[in-house]
Amino acid sequence: MSSLPPALNFAKSEEDICEKWSKDETFKTQNRLSIERGDEEYNFYDGPPFATGLPHYGHILAGTIKDVVTRYASMTGKTVERRAGWDCHGLPVEYEIDQMLNITHRDQVLAMGIDKYNATCRSIVTRYTEQWESTVTRLGRWIDFENDYKTMDPNFMESVWWVFKELFKKGLVYQGYKVMPFSTVCGTPLSNFEAGLNYKDVTDPTIVVQFPLMEDDSVSFIAWTTTPWTLPSNLALCVHNELEYVKVLNKKSGKTFILAKTRLCQLYPIMNSKKWKPKMAEELYEIKETCKGKDLVGKRYKPLFDYFANDANAGEYWRVLSDNYVTDDAGTGIVHQAPAFGEDDYRVCLANKVIKKGGDLPCPVDSNGLFTDQVPPVKGIHVKKADDTLIELIKSMGRLVQKDQLKHSYPFCWRSESPLIYKAVPSWFIKVEEIKDKIVENNKKTYWVPNNVKEGRFHNWLVDARDWAVSRNRFWGTPIPIWASEDLSELICIGSIDELAELSGVRVDDLHREVVDKLTIPSKKNPGTVLRRIDEVFDCWFESGSMPYAQKHYPFENKESFEKGFPANFIAEGLDQTRGWFYTLMVLATALFDKPAFQNLIVNGLVQAADGKKMSKRLKNYPDPLIVIDKYGADALRMYLINSPVVRAESLKFKEEGVLGVVKEVFLPWYNAFRFLIQNIERRDGAGSKFVPNTEKVRATKNPTDIWITAATQGLIKYVHEEMGAYRLYTVMPALVEFVTQLTNWYLRLNRDRLKGNEGDEEDAETG
Repeated sequence: MSSLPPALNFAKSEEDICEKWSKDETFKTQNRLSIERGDEEYNFYDGPPFATGLPHYGHILAGTIKDVVTRYASMTGKTVERRAGWDCHGLPVEYEIDQMLNITHRDQVLAMGIDKYNATCRSIVTRYTEQWESTVTRLGRWIDFENDYKTMDPNFMESVWWVFKELFKKGLVYQGYKVMPFSTVCGTPLSNFEAGLNYKDVTDPTIVVQFPLMEDDSVSFIAWTTTPWTLPSNLALCVHNELEYVKVLNKKSGKTFILAKTRLCQLYPIMNSKKWKPKMAEELYEIKETCKGKDLVGKRYKPLFDYFANDANAGEYWRVLSDNYVTDDAGTGIVHQAPAFGEDDYRVCLANKVIKKGGDLPCPVDSNGLFTDQVPPVKGIHVKKADDTLIELIKSMGRLVQKDQLKHSYPFCWRSESPLIYKAVPSWFIKVEEIKDKIVENNKKTYWVPNNVKEGRFHNWLVDARDWAVSRNRFWGTPIPIWASEDLSELICIGSIDELAELSGVRVDDLHREVVDKLTIPSKKNPGTVLRRIDEVFDCWFESGSMPYAQKHYPFENKESFEKGFPANFIAEGLDQTRGWFYTLMVLATALFDKPAFQNLIVNGLVQAADGKKMSKRLKNYPDPLIVIDKYGADALRMYLINSPVVRAESLKFKEEGVLGVVKEVFLPWYNAFRFLIQNIERRDGAGSKFVPNTEKVRATKNPTDIWITAATQGLIKYVHEEMGAYRLYTVMPALVEFVTQLTNWYLRLNRDRLKGNEGDEEDAETG
């Protein structure tokens, strides 16, 4: 009998192998021998995950893809550095601390002290690194945790400063006042690509409000809005020059309204139904006048609220403007303008001098989304909770025309899961639009699997790219290295610790806010005064986009090795990173070197629960990964994931029975075939005829099935090399599974007696 047991505990065998790898330092030895041989370098970037939570199936999938590709590169004669990295800064960490300390407002952090707050953040960022290392190692992935990089390390942060200064020197950095997606829970603006990460279907109140004309208050403009909370900040109305507008008498109420002719159905919804007959119009309304939108421009109306009537620029408020962004596909064809809370509103009001560039902007909402005392009826109430109160107030004023609800897709904060608002805030920007054409061209130089993501989703995102807001009004992050005068007329951008020491006279070994905010730099323009660091820190996406340079402390160290190996041969992450890491890598590499940051990329899809819903810890709608590994083994889980649509950017509905299927349909037949081989080798050895593999005998065989399986083997080897070279993992696994099926179901079944020596001679058995 074979020395192998009839049934193998695959999970236990994997644990034994992992233990042996650890004891023998197999991974380290492979790397050392590769370097000693002078093997060609294969450069791989591992995007840094946040270590504030445990790895889930998405991490396991991406890690498996990375391990398969880098192992293959190593097995085909390449030296592959595989450093683990950790994203330590930003909203994910701060949000946890705010929850832990019950912090709801920025002032609480300042009262506590930035030093104490950041120390608390630092204490949790590596909380799960041991569990990560344990899980990743158990999965059989080879990656270097001993020489990992952390985005909070001074060397990493210094390289981030260098990246920013290079952009600053090229004129790609500016401060602007822009309406940005804003997280009221985290108290900070988000970039446009962050806002695109997490859309949800929600139901919001919609209302139609009337704005009486100053020249004739018996006639009112009417505007439709899905954000009633913005109405206290209304400063103008906007129409489209070429749309046709009507002055219409509502026969039921006796009121006269002005709206787009094609939007009468907003007032009379029956017009959209099959019941509508044109003759019914006579009973509902009478059109008094018709005009173009341009004929309405300049007309003044009575403000809904007068909270900003005493503003210096109030003489420009509450008039009709025009712009082509106004459409007649919804609402009334008249759009209410609140420039503090709408990107188009801000642009249109600025162009028409309703507001002044650099001037005060009516914005009665603080950084936590609470109304200030400028709007007394809802003071201290969150904007989303103030809708009902404001609607009742508008109704009591006799200005409410219609009230309804709308189900629509709305952006949520990717970290706090709270609805975003759009809010005008001063931010520091990278001029992405200025280099957009170069970014698009550099994207063409890269190879993606699947290609449709590169040429579709990612290309479209690049073509429509906006300037990137990289500043965050937070605390735990890499400080933006700009020292400025109080009026920002004098700016100095610092690019290294040495430069900071030279200009401030103080050398530091930590670059976090609690350290560098204390340092001042003497002004050159106004002797006797000092420059202080601006308040903001970097968006953590800027740090992860700087990872290729910062992990090597470039250009302060490893200059030659970095430049030799840039761009990277390979990266891999999920589909959601098309607007995240893939994007920031491409932007910064283009801005710095006019190159892409990577050559080859595999995009994986999302792993969902069995019912197609998002995996949720709260709902417990998926099996614990560690339990699955303990039951079936990591290899079964890895093969299940790799042999699925998820490796070509499609979704996978995770089913535990699928992992079991790999064990039953692939591993058990494979193991039994191997055990059958060992049994027959031991039988021959016991009979005094030692088995020695001999490729010449294999080549000389005349047995048709031997020739067939040999050809299939060589064909498989060639195919695997071709497909791995093209990074098409989704074609490799089916070919391997098919080969195992052919071997076990056909070759062994047809040759079982011959291989046992019961048919033909020993020579014939040996070629099998």
